[in-house]
Amino acid sequence: MSKLKLNDKRITNGWCMYDWANSVYSLTITTAVFPIYFESVTTSDDGNKLVDFLGWQLPNTVLYSYALSLSFLLTAMMLPLLTGIADYTGKKKTFLKFFAYLGASACAAMFFFEGSNIEFGVLMVILASIGYSGGLVFYDAYLPEIATADRFDQLSAKGYSLGYIGSVILLILNLLMIQEPEVFGLQEGSLPARISFLTVAIWWAGFAQITFNRLPANPFKKTNTDHWFKKGYRELKMVYSQIKELPNLRRYVLAYFFFNAGVQAVMYLASLFGAKELQLPTDALIKIVLIIQLVAIGGAYLFANLSKRKGNVFSLMTMIVIWVAVCILAFFVNSELQFYGLAIMVGLIMGGIQSLSRSTYSKLIPENTEDHASFFSFYDVTFNVSIVTGTLAYGTIEWLTGSMRYSALGLSVFFIIGLLLVRSVKVRDI
Repeated sequence: MSKLKLNDKRITNGWCMYDWANSVYSLTITTAVFPIYFESVTTSDDGNKLVDFLGWQLPNTVLYSYALSLSFLLTAMMLPLLTGIADYTGKKKTFLKFFAYLGASACAAMFFFEGSNIEFGVLMVILASIGYSGGLVFYDAYLPEIATADRFDQLSAKGYSLGYIGSVILLILNLLMIQEPEVFGLQEGSLPARISFLTVAIWWAGFAQITFNRLPANPFKKTNTDHWFKKGYRELKMVYSQIKELPNLRRYVLAYFFFNAGVQAVMYLASLFGAKELQLPTDALIKIVLIIQLVAIGGAYLFANLSKRKGNVFSLMTMIVIWVAVCILAFFVNSELQFYGLAIMVGLIMGGIQSLSRSTYSKLIPENTEDHASFFSFYDVTFNVSIVTGTLAYGTIEWLTGSMRYSALGLSVFFIIGLLLVRSVKVRDI
C-alpha cells in the first residue's frame, strides 16, 4: 500500500495545480482563440471556407473537428498499454511529464501556423490534443492515492475551479494583446494571436513544475523495471479482468461515454457555432467564453455540494437534464443575447459535470487496488473515444445538413441515452 499521508495539503494542492497549468490549453487553444484563428486563416478573401487537405476538399470547421477526433482516437489506442506499464513500474509521473511537455511544445509550434501551411497546423492541433488528453489519465489516477474518498468530490471541484480561474487570467492577458497590440509594441495582424499560443506553452510547462515537484514519483515503491513492456501488458490485462467483475463500474462508464460525447462536442465547437451560425464578432465570442468559464467555477462547487446532500447520481442526472435543454435551445437560438443566456447555462453545468464525473469514477474503483493508472485508463479511453464519437457526429451532421443547429440538436440524443443509463448506477456511501 501507499506510504503517503492522505489529504496532505501540500500534495493535494500540488495536484490541483496541474488543472491550473493545463486548462489554459482547453480555453485558449481549443475554445477561444485558436478555433477562431483557424477559421479565419483558412477562409479565403472571397469567403470560401473550403480547404484542400492531403487531396481532400472539405469545410474548414469540419476539418478541425475531424483533426480533434483523430487525436482522441490515437490517444485512446496508446493509453491502455502505457498505463499498464506505469502501474507496473511506478512511473506515472514520468508519463505525466512526457505528455505535458508534448502538449506544451505543440502549442509553442502553433506560432508558426499562418494558414498556408494547413498540414502543419492540423498536425500541431493533433499533437497538442494528444499531450493534453494523454496526460489526464496519469494525473487523474493520483486522486485516490492522495486523498480519502470523502474528499474526492470537493478536491476534484477545486482542481477544475483552479483551472477555470487560471485559464481566464491568461486569456484576458492574451485578449488585451490581441485587441490592443500597440500597447505591447506589436502590430495588428496574426502575430498577437500566434504569440498567445506561445504563452499557453510557457504557462502549461511552467506551472506544471509545481505539480511535478509535489506529487510522489512512486507512492507504492515499485522497483520492477525488467521486461516492462510485457509485464505492463499483463498488468493491464489483470485490471481489465477485474473490471469484468464490476458491473456497476461498467454501467457508469457506458453512461459516461454517452453524456461525455455531448459535453465535449459542445465545449470544443461552441465558439465555431457562434461564429458560423450567428455571425457573432470575435469580441462577443470571447465574452461568451469568459462567461462560461467564470460561471463554471461556481457550478463545480454547486454540484459537488448537491452530490454531498443528494448523492453523485442525482447530481449527475440533474446536470444531464439541463444539457438536453441546452441542445434543444441551441437549435432555436437566433440572437446574441439568447446565446449569452445559453452560455450561462453551459457554464453552470460544464464545471459540475466534469469534476463530478471524475470523482464519481474514483469512488467506483476497488478501494484496495494499487493499479490506479490502469483503472483510470478505462475511464480516460472512454473519455477519448466519446470525444471522437461526439465530434465526428457533430461534424458529419453539419456536413450533411449544412447547419450546426442540427448538430447541436443531434447531441441531445447522447445526453438522453446517458441519462437513462446513469440512473441504475450505485455509488457507495462515503
